[in-house]
Amino acid sequence: QVQLVESGGELVQAGGSLRLSCAASGRTSSRYTMGWFRQAPGKEREFVAAIRGNGGSTVYADSVKGRFTISRDNAKNALYLQMNSLKPEDTAIYYCAAAHSSVIWLRMSSSYNYWGQGTQVTISS
Repeated sequence: QVQLVESGGELVQAGGSLRLSCAASGRTSSRYTMGWFRQAPGKEREFVAAIRGNGGSTVYADSVKGRFTISRDNAKNALYLQMNSLKPEDTAIYYCAAAHSSVIWLRMSSSYNYWGQGTQVTISS
């Protein structure tokens, strides 16, 4: 099992910055693909960003490209999402997720095997 715990979500004004963290424990691996998803009230969970294992490639949703940066620190078993130029539309519960290294569809939530409980991000106007 892999346990994921998100932190860092809070209320911030539009245009501000925030960094989310995800601490992984258990049978984690640097080979896992890690991703961030978010879900706003009444909306489906949507892809935000993902990073493949061992310094692999990153991919971003068009809505966050150029504003968000996903990174990982394998020595700390940690995943991060640096969010800049935040917009009210970014308001959501943010979840981190882990997928086995064989994952193909990084943008699909069903590709991920492990999920955190989420952290609330609220962007005010």
